[in-house]
Amino acid sequence: MMVLYGYWRSSAAYRVRIALNFKGLEYESRSVNLVTGEQTTPDFLRLNPGAAVPALVLNNDTVLTQSLAIIDWLDTTYPQPCLVPECPTDAARVRAAAMVIACDIHPLNNLTVLGRLRDMGQDEEARRLWMCHWMTKGLHAFQALLPTDETFCFSNAPNLADTCLIPQLFNAHRWGCDLSAFKRLTEIEARCLDRQDFANARPEHQTDALRETV
Repeated sequence: MMVLYGYWRSSAAYRVRIALNFKGLEYESRSVNLVTGEQTTPDFLRLNPGAAVPALVLNNDTVLTQSLAIIDWLDTTYPQPCLVPECPTDAARVRAAAMVIACDIHPLNNLTVLGRLRDMGQDEEARRLWMCHWMTKGLHAFQALLPTDETFCFSNAPNLADTCLIPQLFNAHRWGCDLSAFKRLTEIEARCLDRQDFANARPEHQTDALRETV
């Protein structure tokens, strides 16, 4: 069985949980507490020298890292149901939207950046404003890329773009960002979270979330 190393509030790990559930694949979850620094322990660094989650250990002990690379492997290895369309043009459009979140928003909103802002003397409200500024900017770009007449981001079924959107909106809610300009995105969010594959991947349903909140 595959093993997914993640953290309940990691949006990157959340993406991979959604993809695994969407594909109907069995996997074991193992928690890496990013707040206490478990990602920097020698044992974890042997899995991922980048000291980040997710890391997916395959049945042959190969280790994959980086959420989009993992999801690409899953979609290639288990092509149905697909997360990226077969048409090259449609696939490029879906990947471009996903990268707005994974490559434009996420690097400015991760735990390392938050820690650096704290070290520079920025208080909680300043950090919140930082997070919401970059999320709002990126979500405007993301929403502008979407067609307006589909049930999900690009079609009548979720794909890679939805897999990236839902974790990002979780972060936006968590940080108290104003989402009033993103009606299309929050409608997609509601539809996704009505699905069992997305619902089971939610951060609050993960075992490490339950341990932290007890």
